[in-house]
Order: sequence, then C-alpha cells, then structure tokens
Amino acid sequence: QVQLVESGGGLVQAGGSLRLSCAASGITLNNKIVRWYRQAPGKERELVAGIITGGSTNYADFVKGRFILSRDFAKNTAYLQMNSLKPEDTAVYYCNVLLGSYGYWGQGTQVTVSS
Repeated sequence: QVQLVESGGGLVQAGGSLRLSCAASGITLNNKIVRWYRQAPGKERELVAGIITGGSTNYADFVKGRFILSRDFAKNTAYLQMNSLKPEDTAVYYCNVLLGSYGYWGQGTQVTVSS
C-alpha cells in the first residue's frame, strides 16, 4: 500500500523559512517523478515544483530562487525547502508521486505565512 505523509508545515512570518517533508512508504522515490503542489483557499491546486527521474528539477515562476526540491533516497523522503516566504505562499502543500500514469497524493500540510 502506497502512502505519502507530508510534514513540516506551520505558521511562519514573512521572510522566514520552512522545510516540508514527504515520507513515502510502499513505493520508492528513486526513478519516480515527484512533485509538490499547493492549494490556497478558494483557488485551484497548482504545481509548485517537480523533479524528474533524471534528477532535473523545475519550479513555478512564483517560487523560483526561493524554493528547493530535493530527495533523500536512503530515507525515501522528498523535501521542499521554502525560503523567503511570502503571505501569498499560504496554502496546503501536497506531494505527488507518479507510478506509471497514476499519481499518489499525500494528505497535505498547511503552511501559513503572516505579514
């Protein structure tokens, strides 16, 4: 059974940092496409960052230069380091792992950035 568990969210002041974790079980992150999404209240879920099987990363323009996606294969965990946070980064953050054409989702972790 595949399970993704996000953690690391919380309340932070603007300009601060958080590191989100996505711990995977039942699936290995090696050679998988891993993505982080977020959904703010009243808005659609949007792609924040992704890493492909070769290790290349891509970021949405609104987080470029501030967020860094990484993976620790030994811990089977993906991370999203978020720096220089802004109030508009407030959202529930989800990790997503593709297995073939099927995407597995975690339950999400709330990030709230105060001004």
